[in-house]
Amino acid sequence: MKVGVVLNPIAGGGRLKRHWPEVAASLKKHFGEFELRETQAEGDAERLAIDLAANGFDLVIAAGGDGTASEVADGLLQASEEGRRTTELGLLPCGTGIDFARGLGLPREMDAVLKHIAEAKGRKVDAGRICYIDDHGALASRHFINIASLGLSGATDRAVNADKRKGKMSAKALFLWRTVVEFIRYRFQDVRITVDDGAPVEARMALVAVANGKFFGGGMMIAPDAELADGQFDIVILRAAGKLKLIWDIRLLYGGRHRNHPAITILRGKKVVVEPLGDVEKNGALVDIDGESPGRIPATFEILPGALTLRY
Repeated sequence: MKVGVVLNPIAGGGRLKRHWPEVAASLKKHFGEFELRETQAEGDAERLAIDLAANGFDLVIAAGGDGTASEVADGLLQASEEGRRTTELGLLPCGTGIDFARGLGLPREMDAVLKHIAEAKGRKVDAGRICYIDDHGALASRHFINIASLGLSGATDRAVNADKRKGKMSAKALFLWRTVVEFIRYRFQDVRITVDDGAPVEARMALVAVANGKFFGGGMMIAPDAELADGQFDIVILRAAGKLKLIWDIRLLYGGRHRNHPAITILRGKKVVVEPLGDVEKNGALVDIDGESPGRIPATFEILPGALTLRY
């Protein structure tokens, strides 16, 4: 089996890079020879994954956080759609956000994770595709594997990624702090949400999450009933309400105890369209794609059933 590793050297404050001799020894123990590629900038993981797939690699391990895993998955999905051979994805999680790996129940110790991947069989899981407006005003699209959302989450992503404490404090603490701060600043936005062929739902919202996985935001179980291979998204709408009450109720998200909250609506479907109502500039909510915020709505989310082969 040809194995490639895409390493984000700054993930988790550089923890993987600092311990690379031990990680490399563990990789060699469980997989034999492997090829290492390191990212230098945003978008590199996608490009490197495409190249590894094109060169016949059977398994690519994303070594980093949710952003690295998402970019690698995006590259592998692009390669598959272009008619190249299917390449499996494995995760060696280390980063500010490891929410997708958390949903898989992977071991936390690195050697145990690699042993688990080596012994696992590839399973077909769903992926998502989002089309949105990027920060330059152009139409853009990409794949996602965990959760794409809009509203408060997009603003929080930008704040977390710009925070100098990233990688130096726990992801849960950093995400919770930035979520509360951004929520205090946040101005509720008016959107129209259409799921499949259903009647549009108009809402003044704080957040809309289109979920393939369960967790985001450093451990918030935003979609407790989401499944990776059911061919559907779970769509969670957090409507506008009193800010002090909602800040207090954020704690419910960590245990997935928000299903019956009066400000929450949960829908299911295969295609979701979210558009700003009224003033596009005012209500053009920022999007979050697996922990990164590259643009804003209007956005269309589509499920790709069984599109990705994941070893877990």
